[in-house]
Amino acid sequence: MNKTIVPIYLLSGFLGSGKTTLLTGLLNRWQAQGLKAAVIMNELGDINLDGQMVGEDVPMSEMLSGCICCTIRSDLSLEIKTLVDTHQPDIIVIESTGAANPMEIMDGVTEAAMYCRIELQGVITVVDGPELLQRSRSGIGKTYKLMREQIRCATRLLLNKADKLELGELVEAQQLIREMNEIAPIKATIRCEIDDWSFLDRNAEDAAQLSVVHKEDSGQAHHDGHHHTHDHVMVMTYYMNGAVDSEAFEEFLKRLPDDVYRAKGIVTFSDTASRFLFQYAYRETDFIRITPQGEVNDVAVFIGEHFSKESLQEELRKLEQGVLHSTE
Repeated sequence: MNKTIVPIYLLSGFLGSGKTTLLTGLLNRWQAQGLKAAVIMNELGDINLDGQMVGEDVPMSEMLSGCICCTIRSDLSLEIKTLVDTHQPDIIVIESTGAANPMEIMDGVTEAAMYCRIELQGVITVVDGPELLQRSRSGIGKTYKLMREQIRCATRLLLNKADKLELGELVEAQQLIREMNEIAPIKATIRCEIDDWSFLDRNAEDAAQLSVVHKEDSGQAHHDGHHHTHDHVMVMTYYMNGAVDSEAFEEFLKRLPDDVYRAKGIVTFSDTASRFLFQYAYRETDFIRITPQGEVNDVAVFIGEHFSKESLQEELRKLEQGVLHSTE
């Protein structure tokens, strides 16, 4: 199995905010760096007009006639795996329809961690400045609620169409965004033009909401950058090295904090010599015995807010070492 970890970026934002323009700029930047990017583009209609802006040399998967977070979310992990296996990209970027809730897409993306080694690197939300102000002044409606969720889940924020805002309106929009997301850096843009692309890069000082832990052959956890217990929306992916006790693992899931909304993955149990697909949601856990036809990762993925990644990592290490046992 390929041990290279492929970073994934999710582009989010309301309809017409400028996501496709940003995507074009990202693809040009990565191409100039000698990186091979692949694209998953989601549209609600039957024809992907935005996809015509992507060059023919860029591997692209189209997910049409549905929203990733609704009718075709279950296909997303397969699309990611197919791109990885077929094209071996250095980077994958997902442009979601403006009607999508990024939290649900993040949930769908993490399923691919079972089948290929990926990292959800960041959620970049493009905010339509004038539209945000107009919607906020009424403060009601599904559209405004969706815009809030797209902003809340972001690790990077572009306040686009800044040229259509007066100075006072620009400040108002920035303050409004900051109320919804206290952490993610904000950059005001015109047509998503970015002079310094390092703004979108992840670094050691980054207080981004996403994190991933990859278990190396040495059995030591590798931490990507600095992890912050005050993070907002968070995803933690933990690749496991060995089998664990089934009852102890189930006890571990029962003890998960309330701020962990979802957990999923594949584990090998030492006491049953079997592999299981597990799902955890709303404090309910489900295990399904599986016999994979190909190579799949033993991995546990957690999605939530403000939970302590360090505590979960430590408990998982103890499970692998056989330190934690069932209390029953």
